Amino acid sequence: MGPRLLEVKNLVTEFRTEDETVKAVNGISFTLHKGEILGIVGESGTGKSVTALSVMQLVKSPGRITEGDMMYNSKKFGTVNLLKLTNEQFRHYRGNEIGMIFQEPMTSLNPVYTCGDQVAEAILLHLKCTAKAARQKTIDLFKEVQLPRPEVMYNTYPHQLSGGQRQRVMIAMAISCNPSILIADEPTTALDVTVEHTILDLLKKLQKERGMSIMFITHDLGVIAELADRVIVMYKGRIVEEGSVWKIFANPQHPYTKGLLACRPPLNRRYHMLPTISDFMITRDDGSMTQSPTTIEQVTSKLLVSPRERLARHKEIYAGEPVLKIKNLQTYFPIRKGIFGRSKQFVKAVDDVSFEVYSGETLGLVGESGCGKTTLGRTILRLIEPTGGEIIYKGNDITRLSRGELRPLRKNLQIIFQDPYSSLNPRITIGESIVEPMRVHHLHEHDSLRKHKAMELLKKVNLDETHFFRYPHEFSGGQRQRICIARALALNPEFIICDESVSALDVSIQAQVLNLLRQLQKEFKFTYIFISHDLSVVKFMSDRMIVMQSGKIVEMGESDSIYANPQTEYTRKLINAIPKGELDDIKKRMVGSEQDS
Repeated sequence: MGPRLLEVKNLVTEFRTEDETVKAVNGISFTLHKGEILGIVGESGTGKSVTALSVMQLVKSPGRITEGDMMYNSKKFGTVNLLKLTNEQFRHYRGNEIGMIFQEPMTSLNPVYTCGDQVAEAILLHLKCTAKAARQKTIDLFKEVQLPRPEVMYNTYPHQLSGGQRQRVMIAMAISCNPSILIADEPTTALDVTVEHTILDLLKKLQKERGMSIMFITHDLGVIAELADRVIVMYKGRIVEEGSVWKIFANPQHPYTKGLLACRPPLNRRYHMLPTISDFMITRDDGSMTQSPTTIEQVTSKLLVSPRERLARHKEIYAGEPVLKIKNLQTYFPIRKGIFGRSKQFVKAVDDVSFEVYSGETLGLVGESGCGKTTLGRTILRLIEPTGGEIIYKGNDITRLSRGELRPLRKNLQIIFQDPYSSLNPRITIGESIVEPMRVHHLHEHDSLRKHKAMELLKKVNLDETHFFRYPHEFSGGQRQRICIARALALNPEFIICDESVSALDVSIQAQVLNLLRQLQKEFKFTYIFISHDLSVVKFMSDRMIVMQSGKIVEMGESDSIYANPQTEYTRKLINAIPKGELDDIKKRMVGSEQDS
């Protein structure tokens, strides 16, 4: 290891309200060495992002740092305690010596300024140079972070870029003043696995070339395995385990770490249900958690699906007739119009797609952003009107139905959207959100029965009846997704489309939601189309899988077979991009790092 660059001692960051004081970071100590990549991992609410904001002194009221020291060996000012600096003094360090990449680039970039101007502004603020020199340095940075057409990108606004491109702009801004420390706070959450893979490769390349130290914050230990040298595991504001990436993956000691490792969907095995944190932690009567001596092998060995069980399930499913038939489906979007209003060009979002779905089946739909999978899901429900083709559900061609004829059918065909917060009305309680569709479709005789049904559904998705009277902002992301599932169940549907419904969730919460969907399918005999960019999640959930690229189906078949023997280069790329967290891969990376050094 290199010399100590940052040493945090007994850091406490509190959030005070009228009712209580919450210690989001509760007396943690750690060291970041020069040239090291330190991974900080944990679920949402464990304090990892607050730790990063505390280092940057960006904690907003009612939060404040109440205890601790933060010794930093500055390349310009020598050793200094960052917590003793005034806001004005700290401005010389923030951005200049310690850079930060935030989780959501769209909310971190100003929508009214071009990407180039925003990066150039940071350069002009910290480095003494002319506007012309700042512009050229920005273009050079855009080349370094591998943005296409850097000169054009300079004059492009954030909304005109993809998620991966916006993240590259944020990286360019963070490294613009050649900082000694780069803090990356969940920089790849909700990105496609292929885009995530390229961002991780880019960070490794920049770290090696510039000799930076990186604090990489994430909820996914699979990502940590691809990148980090050492790992800190946080739980309820404290560090519960710390060590080299090899030590953490080969021999985890704390049950919480075991739970985080186990709950990621495996690619080389098939489970009935995914392990969760609760399998490794014991809840006391007072609600607190204590450790369990259970090993990962003891938990997972009970969950394995045998090939015989898998074969029996498929034999039962595919003995019947398809419940949904898609024939030559097309969904085109016009992108340019002639002088008489006629469309000249189209984006072929769904281009001549055909497949069948059987009753009780889960059909996975996987591909990168922009491949057409979400458009296909919404077209099947006619939330987007098709350009051509047939959608035959139980013998009825949905494309030929009027809106009035389609309305009674909608209660049988439901969708769970990607973002639960934007799909819930913030002005009405979650109870009313669940009752409303029952009222629209005249289910149950009166509202008291509908309310009773809604409370039953809340319990069904592992929420409390008292939550009926609360509003969406009072819940976590995983809880909001459960609310959306309860709302979809309110109409007793037969067919549900899950559109990226777990992509932005912590891996531990994701495991709980996936298990819930599995349990509900078993109980109610649902048929699912499960849409995701993450092939490991789709493989866990699905019986068969469709791989889409540029609006077309490039591969279709049994999920395990596609993973074991992908037929196209595109599918192989998707599989190879998944952060697997396997010991052999960690060992190869460590050997490679030693040879490079």
